[in-house]
Amino acid sequence: MAAKTRQKPDAPDASDRVSRIREGVTAAILEHRLLPGTKLGEDEIGDIYGASRTLVRTALQQLAHEGIVSIEKNRGAFVARPTPADAREVFEARRLIEPSIVDHAIEAVSPAWLDRLGQHLDEEREAELRGDARASVRLSGEFHRLVAEMSGHSIYVGFLKELIARSSLIILLYRRHDTPACGTDHHAEIVAAIRKRDKARAGALMLSHLNEIEAELFLKDPAADELRLADVLGA
Repeated sequence: MAAKTRQKPDAPDASDRVSRIREGVTAAILEHRLLPGTKLGEDEIGDIYGASRTLVRTALQQLAHEGIVSIEKNRGAFVARPTPADAREVFEARRLIEPSIVDHAIEAVSPAWLDRLGQHLDEEREAELRGDARASVRLSGEFHRLVAEMSGHSIYVGFLKELIARSSLIILLYRRHDTPACGTDHHAEIVAAIRKRDKARAGALMLSHLNEIEAELFLKDPAADELRLADVLGA
């Protein structure tokens, strides 16, 4: 009788472990617990999740493909540091797809989904009242994800998850300190328009909301500062 091939310990749940690592890193970014530029050591992450370096590397490569992690030759993986140009592209992409997401969400609206959105708004308000900044940031991103999931459009959901994670990094790097990351009142207005099945208003509110988030960011190219400094010192 031929000897049975021993299965590697990682093999049965390799995909699950890669997913757990991806979700853990992404959640930490959404809550601003992982800062842009943070080194993501493979051994340390492997110890945290009980996974081999191969699985950790797979998860980090997937996150790098989504623009959430950057991998540098001979240095390893780091939380990405999006540039002002990256930020503008991310919000341009969100403005293109999120009004369509709202349209699909209204077509798929149901009492169960409206209840879920209402509960989420309650969680956002509670986090805001207790001054829990990390929870507020996470819940703000989750609101947009929930609307996408409500739409039932799987391609949009996948795109938006990536854009939300990138947006979190952008907000962390470029937000003006005297402004909120994402307004709870805006979310409530969008939900009210969804309840009324008012596609035009819901889409317009979503666009206005995204424009305001971007307007509250201080998106200045480093090269612009260098040029001005050269002008001043050379005068």
